[in-house]
Amino acid sequence: MTYAYEQMLFAPKWYHYLTILVLLPVAFLYGIFMFLRRVLTPKKSFDIPIVSIGNLIVGGSGKTPFVIALASRYKDVAVISRGYGRKSKGLQQVSQKGEILTSVEQSGDEPMLIATALSDASVIVSEDRHKAIALAKEQGAKLIILDDGFNRVEIEKFEIVLEPEVIKNHLPFPAGPFREFGFTQKYADIVAKEGEDFVRKVSYADLKSKMLLVTAISNPDRLDHYLPEGVVQKVYLEDHAYFEEESLQRLMKECDAQSLLVTQKDAVKMQGFKLPLSIMKLKLEIKNEIFMQVDAYIKGYGHEK
Repeated sequence: MTYAYEQMLFAPKWYHYLTILVLLPVAFLYGIFMFLRRVLTPKKSFDIPIVSIGNLIVGGSGKTPFVIALASRYKDVAVISRGYGRKSKGLQQVSQKGEILTSVEQSGDEPMLIATALSDASVIVSEDRHKAIALAKEQGAKLIILDDGFNRVEIEKFEIVLEPEVIKNHLPFPAGPFREFGFTQKYADIVAKEGEDFVRKVSYADLKSKMLLVTAISNPDRLDHYLPEGVVQKVYLEDHAYFEEESLQRLMKECDAQSLLVTQKDAVKMQGFKLPLSIMKLKLEIKNEIFMQVDAYIKGYGHEK
């Protein structure tokens, strides 16, 4: 999605509303289709506890750091993702028990970030989540964490839906950012609202006095609240886009920047670049009650069947 279109989705201005009005019939048809899909699709059990971390909003809502925080609490855990933005297809083993087995181009940026952050977990990407779950079970996983899994309505799982602190457009796609009607969050076991159930904590590494912000994340304006002093220019690429070292070097020279200010998601795609990086590190503080509910689900799995 382009930056201009994302602005309409996440923070519409007065001049966006004509476009939104034109897209409204399509948005409601899409919402109805997705609702019928949710309520009519039979669910399949895989005989292993599966915890899904998802959201109703397209783009970032803290899923990746939430997955990392949750997965780090357990042993024999496998994280399964589709791997958006990767340059590969099919099933790819990103890591096994913490050992990185592929490149970021093959895995996608978010799965690689998860894999590098979890020293004991396995990470698998696949368009076919069923194949990925089967492989994880073969490799001895005792718990599956499904990244961005709320829309995988055919899988029986424990649902955690992340809700942004502020939502300015409540319409379904393409008129708004919602993947389904907002009321479908009632199908989740936990709705975790940012600012109440979890909060973002941002730290920084290697800050400089003059930095060029370069990022390829959805809705990049959300970074504004966390930016340190010293940002002299901002460059936004499409979500999951890859970077060219020479282009970044030229941009740095044009604005006389001492380093690139990037998120951790961006940084995994710059490994090997001979450019100075200042990194924004994001962690979540999550209410213990959420972990307790997940623990109870895992402990009770199988006994309730």
